[in-house]
Amino acid sequence: MKHTKKDRFVLTNVVESELDIIKRHVMVLKTLQKNEPAGIIKLSELTQHPQHMVRYSLRILEQEGLIEPSPQGAVTTNAIGSAIPLLKDKLKDMNSMITEIITMLD
Repeated sequence: MKHTKKDRFVLTNVVESELDIIKRHVMVLKTLQKNEPAGIIKLSELTQHPQHMVRYSLRILEQEGLIEPSPQGAVTTNAIGSAIPLLKDKLKDMNSMITEIITMLD
């Protein structure tokens, strides 16, 4: 069953919103990795996210040290190699916690 944002549950609103943001950050990062160097406009077109959202994602990714500005547009840094496996591990841990909560509801 497909759920829409209107179907959100008060108990999960914050987590769902944060997951949407993480998903966007990852999409921007992976899109940049495949199309670097790239600027906000190009990334906005490629990801189908508004420019202001892409700009925020780029700011967060830069703060994490995963990207850096260049005269031609943003580029990824060498830190991406170790960050992606760490992010995957963190998301798997979160998924395990969600599975545990789901089991509690059975």
